[in-house]
Amino acid sequence: MSSANLTRAEAEQRSADIEVHAYDIDLDLAVAPDPGATGFASTTTITFLSAGEDVRLDFIGEAVLAVMVNGQDRDLDGLWDGSALHLTGLLPNRTNRVQVRAIAAYSRTGQGLHRFVDPVDGETYVYSHLEPADARRVFATFEQPDLKASMILHVTAPVGWSVVANQEVGSQVPVGDTALRTTFHPTPPLSTYLVAVCAGPWHHVHDLWSQRSETSPLEVPLGLWCRASLAEYLDAEELFATTRKGLDLFHDLFGFPYPWGKYDQLFAPEYNIGAMENPGCITFNEKYLFTSRPTRQELAQRAGTILHEMSHLWFGDLVTPAWWDDLWLKESFAEYMGTRAEREVGFDEAWVAFAGARKEWAASADLMPTTHPIAADIPDLEAARQNFDGITYAKGAAVLRQLVAYVGEDAFFAGARLYFTRHAFGSAQLVDLLDALEATSGRNLRAWAEQWLQTAGVDELEVVGPEPGAGPGVLRLERTSPDAARRPHRIAVGLYLPDGDGHLARVRRSELDLSGDGAVVDLSLDPLGAELRGGGPAAADVWARPHLLLPNDDDLTYALTRLDPTSRATALAGAGGMVDPLAQAQVWSALWNDVREARLPAAAYLRAVLDHGGRLDSRDEESATTVLPRLVACVGTGIADYLPEVLRAPAWADAFDGAWRRLGAARPGSDQQLAWARAVVRFGGQVGSADADVVAAGLRSLVQEPGLAGLEVGPELRWGALVALAALDRVDDEELDRALAADPTAAARAHRLTARVARPGIETKQWAWDELHRSPAVWSNEEISAALAGFAVASQRELLTGFTPGYWAGLEQVWGRFPNEIAARLVSGLFPAVNEVDPDRPAAEHEVPAAARDWLATRSAAPAALRRLVVEQADAAERAIRAQQGVLALLAGEKG
Repeated sequence: MSSANLTRAEAEQRSADIEVHAYDIDLDLAVAPDPGATGFASTTTITFLSAGEDVRLDFIGEAVLAVMVNGQDRDLDGLWDGSALHLTGLLPNRTNRVQVRAIAAYSRTGQGLHRFVDPVDGETYVYSHLEPADARRVFATFEQPDLKASMILHVTAPVGWSVVANQEVGSQVPVGDTALRTTFHPTPPLSTYLVAVCAGPWHHVHDLWSQRSETSPLEVPLGLWCRASLAEYLDAEELFATTRKGLDLFHDLFGFPYPWGKYDQLFAPEYNIGAMENPGCITFNEKYLFTSRPTRQELAQRAGTILHEMSHLWFGDLVTPAWWDDLWLKESFAEYMGTRAEREVGFDEAWVAFAGARKEWAASADLMPTTHPIAADIPDLEAARQNFDGITYAKGAAVLRQLVAYVGEDAFFAGARLYFTRHAFGSAQLVDLLDALEATSGRNLRAWAEQWLQTAGVDELEVVGPEPGAGPGVLRLERTSPDAARRPHRIAVGLYLPDGDGHLARVRRSELDLSGDGAVVDLSLDPLGAELRGGGPAAADVWARPHLLLPNDDDLTYALTRLDPTSRATALAGAGGMVDPLAQAQVWSALWNDVREARLPAAAYLRAVLDHGGRLDSRDEESATTVLPRLVACVGTGIADYLPEVLRAPAWADAFDGAWRRLGAARPGSDQQLAWARAVVRFGGQVGSADADVVAAGLRSLVQEPGLAGLEVGPELRWGALVALAALDRVDDEELDRALAADPTAAARAHRLTARVARPGIETKQWAWDELHRSPAVWSNEEISAALAGFAVASQRELLTGFTPGYWAGLEQVWGRFPNEIAARLVSGLFPAVNEVDPDRPAAEHEVPAAARDWLATRSAAPAALRRLVVEQADAAERAIRAQQGVLALLAGEKG
């Protein structure tokens, strides 16, 4: 194992051996604008107490220039292996002082200190992203979360630049005529992965949040930062309003005053994730600065991300998981608190979006062979990187929501306050949180934690019936579990019937506890109220009508929902018109689960989405597009992966036509109109050659003047149309270059690359393949993702079959030559797709999963993280094959 991959056992031993007191970090970024400068000077001085004479220190960079231990220079020969410095001769049981002078490397992968040049104005920006273990790419460190220490940061940067870090500026001193050295105030004890430094000619605006009381007045300076060329899109009023409301809420709920001094939020280019909770300097993906008109769903998502990161300032930053096993102690809580708080700032539909999309993300991960408990076993850093997934985030949040209901909100937040008081500025484990919650709730939570946090997999719920010997409406709820665990559920089952307007509305609900394999559900009492009295229809008639039974009504528990045949048919005919948006989101998820599990043909789901996806009425327009983007994405996946090759071309044409029809029917200027316009663009680039000319004409009419009334055609939609036209081979380089000249932004540059690679020619694909495999990478992280999007156009899979042998032969080289973040994108993004299937051949024996199985069998020594990615991709391929075989079997039955 490479020394870069620190194990949990090594971290535990180091934690037992040392106590870190302080870091003094000095970074010289004065020549960062020079493209020839590949690295920067990094000097780190660490003061710590050591029980022994030896210790490992972590650093990954270009060079180590000097190491001094307690004032004595050390011979560098054999001291550094490229990832770790092995120090000896420390003073046992005494304070030691180590200084490392080194050259760290600028990054283009979004890891470490990322450098970006704005194509609009040529300005250079750098920012750090260090989670989970990339602080060592910026300064020498003990790279593990429980070894917290106070940090003093000094940054030398060009005159005219602003430097933002975790604390406020303490002093600034000129360095010659061209640079300025900024020293920041010391931080409270902080994990190394939470250190932040962002430097460049940022545009910034400021405000103040305050909470005043007789005993502890609190004032927190607020700042918003972005690239100068994006200044017009920094909607400061909206962003500050969300920030203030969130701070008000968490100040009251957590009972622990905001502990980090200032509150800066910086929007960074080419950011790998949505955001990062660096205390005092939260960094966000700048895609949250909308250069095109956002939908309400996008505004809600941004607010949720802001509040998610804000809650981390307590859950994760104030109290940090001791090791990545307890990653859920921060991410699950932040996911739950962010969604809960989203409602408090004006987005009442937050839990609808959670049920319709985030829980689906969790279930997808939980159905894989690589599923893991929420409180997972993380043996090393590579494993930690891969557990930032749907289980840790969304499943964890769903389970926490159940815990809050179980112990009560008052007891839950009293427990959180006790947890913060006991472990402030330190680290904690699962048992520490349970102790606090048990103290405030009076409940024994060990069994709950074992059942929900320490077991893997997801239960599936289905209503069957009627219960033998019972009358109409007395049914049975059955649970299917992936293992012997019997997780307790509090469940509601709802009965939905069409109302006077034809919309499905709930008329009966029963709530119960489920601890075994099944339970009786009684929905027999007056499902239609007065209609059943005074000579109305018999109760049995209700069950003969189209109706829908929804297990887990109101989304009380974490489980998959399986609809019975009548309910599935009712949902396919009218789920989009359900009166309750939460129930609607759950029903769409249930239908998608049936597609994924080969119980429902993808074409049936496609027809339902195109007929009534999104609410059909206007009683709740604010929720109109909450789940619609997810439905559109599922349609795309359904056609590409779950329909056999013979049906894909007509299905793409149907999807385009259906989206165009819904677009025409949408209210001008509405979110529905914009969502369906995006769907038109998404589906248009996939149609076959027979329809290409007609579709291309439609795409051009969509984004050119005069266009559709009320539709704002921004850069996102315009470039989406150009990418689709490129996939249809209906746009040339000259037109794309003109578009880039008119919009010379970084986002446009990425779109231009996607369009180039999306062209349906083997020469184009070969060029992209070669460029993607060049090391060091010729493209940044954002550009690699853009190229992968163009390479893997779903309708062009036949072009890509020739790359399959090279994929399997080069996997380990890819993993070894690229940083993990980029390697993982390449491994997943270039994984061979399933094209044609044999209906009579077991799924596991088809070419793609068989090749994966062979590779795994002969590469037992390959890194565990790489093997996990291959296992997951192979599982997805088998799932696709089974779904396609199911459709082929139906076709064969119809012909027979």
